[in-house]
Amino acid sequence: MTIKFGTDGWRAVISDEFTFENVRKVAQAIAEKMLADTAAVSAELKGPTPSMVVGFDTRFLSDRYAWAVAEVLAANGIHVWLARADAPTPIVSYAVVDKKALGGVMITASHNPPRYNGIKLKAAYGGSASPADCKDVEKRILANDKVGVTPKHLDLKEALAKRLVQRFDPFPAYAEHVRKLVNFEVIQRAELTVAVDAMYGAGRIHLRRLLEEAGCRVTELRSEMNPGFNGIHPEPIERHLQPLIAEMKTGKYEIGLATDGDADRIGAVDPTGRFIDPHCVMALLLEHLVHDRGLRGSVVKTVSTTQMLNRLA
Repeated sequence: MTIKFGTDGWRAVISDEFTFENVRKVAQAIAEKMLADTAAVSAELKGPTPSMVVGFDTRFLSDRYAWAVAEVLAANGIHVWLARADAPTPIVSYAVVDKKALGGVMITASHNPPRYNGIKLKAAYGGSASPADCKDVEKRILANDKVGVTPKHLDLKEALAKRLVQRFDPFPAYAEHVRKLVNFEVIQRAELTVAVDAMYGAGRIHLRRLLEEAGCRVTELRSEMNPGFNGIHPEPIERHLQPLIAEMKTGKYEIGLATDGDADRIGAVDPTGRFIDPHCVMALLLEHLVHDRGLRGSVVKTVSTTQMLNRLA
């Protein structure tokens, strides 16, 4: 089979194309690509042992796929920061920057149905790897297949003992970073009551912790571990958020927030139970930054993002 990276990574059906064998092939190609990029950097700019961050969501076998990736990267001489537990993609992305890593690997199929899993490749700046970088990985996979290259492998226990792989909690550094961006004191004074719908995804616990640190009273829905997402698509759109909408209609909350499978998408519900899509959330945030924060300057957006931002700007 040909492994192709699409929008923000490679996704495939578990046990069909998304197998441990193929995950290891991808990990080997990623290792080769990252090491080749490092070799191209001048000696003066090179740091200590190259490192990468590996994280995973709540999907079926995501933690084991992450272990497999870590074993391959470690066998190639790359130090691995491996998340202790499932974590949101934004937290793993920030860890790449915080750890000054070459890049990161996130095991997730994002908001796709439960039968899928996937790999998101992160660059050193924490964001998604460029299309050119992903094409490079694809070419290396094909080249290795043609000559029969077997992915390198170092058992996780041995890698941990040699400290080539280190387990870590990426949340504290991320929470500290968020405090620099968001005024927690203003939120604390508001004494908000919030309903959070994790949709069985990696946002569970993490978003609640951030809100509680900001002084909110939080009720969390669908936060238990359920690799099949209880049969739903973990995408925060109106038709998948009926439990949150029903909870909001009780009149006990100021706002409801929902995150997708790897918690890099958000939806909201107002106190009346009305769904607020991510595009409206972005528009509200921009208005807040201009009118409440007094910020001025350019607004950078992707073409897929709402034209409301253009009109506001």
